[in-house]
Amino acid sequence: MITERQGEILKTLIKEYIKTAEPVSSGFLASKYDFGLCSSAIRIEMQNLIQEGYLEQPHTSAGRIPTDKAYRYFVDEMVRETEKKKHVRIEKIIEDIIMRDMEDTFRFASELSKTLSQLSSSFIIIHYPERDISWKSGLDEIVKIPEFSNHSFVSDFLCLVDDFENKIMALKPGEEIKIYIGEEIPVIRTSNVSIICSEIDSCNREKVNIALVGPRRMNYLKNISLIRNINKLLKDLYEERKN
Repeated sequence: MITERQGEILKTLIKEYIKTAEPVSSGFLASKYDFGLCSSAIRIEMQNLIQEGYLEQPHTSAGRIPTDKAYRYFVDEMVRETEKKKHVRIEKIIEDIIMRDMEDTFRFASELSKTLSQLSSSFIIIHYPERDISWKSGLDEIVKIPEFSNHSFVSDFLCLVDDFENKIMALKPGEEIKIYIGEEIPVIRTSNVSIICSEIDSCNREKVNIALVGPRRMNYLKNISLIRNINKLLKDLYEERKN
């Protein structure tokens, strides 16, 4: 169990690492944030977080990076924020796609996967199990992230997305959004990749699996909110059409 102060330091460090992909030092945190602690005191707290398995130190850096355990703590603590936030611009973009292409399944899936990949900087798979058809988009986004220069990440990513249509069922997507972080992913052993997946209702109420694949450093709060907003918009529009 970590203290409230350690939790705040950890969440702040994770947010910084998500933005920069660079290890975060105690000096940086002390200079940018007011924890009521000097740099050396923050360093001690970070050392405690290392001992608890939340942080690790790359060999060539004085900074620290989060572990799978840290990301899981972060997601569980912060995911409630996505239920309160409204991303008006994002909702408008998604709503425009739904309203424009809702009668054309192929065009809808193609446009939605492309737009989601751009908004999330991730690889998107939309799979229709009843038809066994998938749309994939986002390779051009994945190659832009810093992790793509890491051979281990590229290897794990390619192994994961290969034949993903069959692998996605092992993730057991349901209406509740599922988040798999690094080694939690049941279909591959990796510490480099994370997945957010869910089952959504398409405009004709056909069940569709949607998965967002990205680096372990992905922006979880934004990406969870994207999936949640899509599902809500689709349900609302279906109810409007029905009435």
